[in-house]
Amino acid sequence: MTAVAHAPLPHAALPAATVRSRVTVPLRFPDGYSTTAEILTFHGLADGKEHLLLALGPWEQALLSGQPMVRLHSECMTGDVFGSERCDCGPQLREAAETITGAGGFLLYLRQEGRGIGLYSKLDAYGLQDQGLDTYDANLALGHGEDERDYSAAAQMLEALGATSIRLLSNNPDKAGQLTAFGIGVGEKVPTGVHLSAANSRYLAAKRDRTAHTLDLDHDPRVGPGQGTGAEPAVVPGTAKGAAEVPGHEEMLDRVATLVPALRAAAEETDGLRRLPDATVDSLEAAGVFRILAPAAAGGYGLGAETYGEAVRRLARGCASTAWTAGHLAEHAWMLARWPKQVQDEVFAGGGMPLAAATSAPVGAARKVPGGYSVSGHWSFASGIMHSEWALLAVQQDGHRLQALVPLADLELVDAWHTDGLRGTGSNDLRAADLFVPEYRVMDWALLSAADNPGSLIHSDPLIHTPMATLLNLVAPAAALGSAEYAVELFRDQLLAPKVKNGVDIRQADSPLAQARYARAAGLLASAQQHWEAGLAAVAASVQPVSGGPQAPGMPEGERAAFRLSLALSAEAAQEAVRVVLAGSGGSAHRLGHPLQRIQRDVGVLLNHPTLGIDPILEQAGRGLLGLGFTAPSF
Repeated sequence: MTAVAHAPLPHAALPAATVRSRVTVPLRFPDGYSTTAEILTFHGLADGKEHLLLALGPWEQALLSGQPMVRLHSECMTGDVFGSERCDCGPQLREAAETITGAGGFLLYLRQEGRGIGLYSKLDAYGLQDQGLDTYDANLALGHGEDERDYSAAAQMLEALGATSIRLLSNNPDKAGQLTAFGIGVGEKVPTGVHLSAANSRYLAAKRDRTAHTLDLDHDPRVGPGQGTGAEPAVVPGTAKGAAEVPGHEEMLDRVATLVPALRAAAEETDGLRRLPDATVDSLEAAGVFRILAPAAAGGYGLGAETYGEAVRRLARGCASTAWTAGHLAEHAWMLARWPKQVQDEVFAGGGMPLAAATSAPVGAARKVPGGYSVSGHWSFASGIMHSEWALLAVQQDGHRLQALVPLADLELVDAWHTDGLRGTGSNDLRAADLFVPEYRVMDWALLSAADNPGSLIHSDPLIHTPMATLLNLVAPAAALGSAEYAVELFRDQLLAPKVKNGVDIRQADSPLAQARYARAAGLLASAQQHWEAGLAAVAASVQPVSGGPQAPGMPEGERAAFRLSLALSAEAAQEAVRVVLAGSGGSAHRLGHPLQRIQRDVGVLLNHPTLGIDPILEQAGRGLLGLGFTAPSF
């Protein structure tokens, strides 16, 4: 006889559950990811089982906003504990911990092994699957329902915390349906990654085809830190297997936005490591961030300056160090596409994006020798070097500036990046003494910077003609603006959060002084956003194709002055918005674990970058706007 899934109790029949205990538990996963959970147990759950609720990240703020991120995760001993690849449970649990930590919310660990049929029966079902049945038919053959899970206890747990409206992290429509029936509003359904392997492909296909799970088994661009197992990983657009799938502007920014919660969760670790964690680099690569600017013929997306600038800005809403590093690595891939074909064939081989650092401070020395150059120097501020295979080094030969492309393995890496802000960029020093560089990997800087660079004869993308400094000037203001947007978001959450003082519920937002301070911060942020948009629009207009060919017209002096001024004023307003936020956030904002103190340090370093040096920018912008001509040709 075929059993059916348990019918959930009507919402009105659900008894109220109460919190039984709370305990704080630090978590660490096998791949090294760590977070901290407040684990809650309950009295009065409808099924009498020992279910757990893990409160993760800024869950109080998320709860107040009415949309905490929630994952209903059914216990799977084989997948969660032993790493079985027959299902996707273990990777989903790991993914959920990181995603919810970043967004704030609850991971409900439900004791419903084997979709409710129990551990032994699940293993019996595995035996039937080995004989050819799919996961659902195997359950039916054993006299069970296809899925016997009942989420009434989950609804009780959420109601006990006041979470009556949630964002549900799941591919399973039954979870949303049951929660809705129990009175829990599902405002948004957020899909998990597709954790595809050779061992679970039939299992995932059955979930997709039999119970309408939202699974794209061809590729999953959301695969990120700690996700994916097995010999046949999901194909990510932009990798060697999926490079032909080029996202549009909005899709690319959506990909970047999905990374932000994990970047926030990893920001403290990034600061401590003084480089990006490997998982962060993997997630940037999987999302295609390093491909944004490189021409399509080189395996890139060729999406242009607007997408690039906005991507850096959005990454900074998660972590400024990540935004800075990723922005420069993407830009340097674009720079390599300006070199002659011999170099491009070498660095773009295999369909991957070459990761290269570039540094020009101070300039090294080059001496002509048979077959190439002998290069010596000590270069500082090599952003991205901790994740690179190549280095682009500024050198001079008899007063003539050149750029040398050198494998990182040929250089000495000097651990010199000990700073108070942007610590996670790992912008260390490089050193070489009488290093031979073959002639084909040394180029005249003026030629590489020119509109008619060698790469412009290979690629048709208009952006390849853009002056080299244009994109470099975008990174710092984009990162400053994104950081300020994150700071104002945190400030707003803090002001609206209720607190109990002397037995009375209060909110900072009810104070007129707090209201005025928030208005000041929001106004400064709006000013920064408008200046940014004006600057970005000027860049976009300057790289449009001109009649008769792809060459970009470039910016007249007056427009160039206005462009640099807009970006500098945007960053200045962003820094002031962060200062106003910090001044109103109390002493706790200066604890090392608080994101606001890190944002303040990062923005302080950003504003000291030469591309945002306000005095020379004001001087040169004034000359340009007055039509007097620039005194600095490189402006």
